[in-house]
Amino acid sequence: MTEQQAPIRVMVVDDHPMWRDAVARDLGESGFEVVATAGDGEQAVRRAKAAAPDVLVLDLNLPAKPGVLVCKELVAHNPALRVLVLSASGEHADVLEAVKSGATGYLLKSASTAELVDAVRRTAVGDPVFTPGLAGLVLGEYRRLASEPAPAPDADEPGAPRLTDRETEVLRLVAKGLSYKQIAERLVISHRTVQNHVQNTLGKLQLHNRVELVRYAIERGLDDE
Repeated sequence: MTEQQAPIRVMVVDDHPMWRDAVARDLGESGFEVVATAGDGEQAVRRAKAAAPDVLVLDLNLPAKPGVLVCKELVAHNPALRVLVLSASGEHADVLEAVKSGATGYLLKSASTAELVDAVRRTAVGDPVFTPGLAGLVLGEYRRLASEPAPAPDADEPGAPRLTDRETEVLRLVAKGLSYKQIAERLVISHRTVQNHVQNTLGKLQLHNRVELVRYAIERGLDDE
């Protein structure tokens, strides 16, 4: 008998009650456990710390505290938290600000319920999820960030953690913008194995999330190999 997986714990933050309730209802009916909702930024931070969701579905335009600050504060509090921004704005500045604050993905509110459900599932396992057309923008921003000097663990220093060949291979594909699913198909390994390699790499390099990991890889030219 296979062990039943616990449902993904989700919290929905939006200042429009009807929209918030509809999203929470759709996710609940799709098998997620909606552990909390909130209507403003301050409330979102308090309730998320208490409810400990796996995925935060977050609007950016919030009273009391903007969504990007909510995201930054909660990801700093719990680096394992995944944040999917669900916004009416497709403005590039908003997308980039959300990614820099720690969001894993960015979906426009014009998305269908099926697209939202798929996005939350993928966000929960660490895949970057972006409304079509935004992924390239984000990868371009990673490259721009990587061209700026920033303190990062140096893999060439004596005593620095060494990655295995497979970890380096996975890291190279992450830097090229491939999703975990695409990496799994490319390397003919399971999605779970890709996740494990990424987690091991994050631990070895003392990095906290995929944004830092991509930046690290691009700084070392792995995306060009």
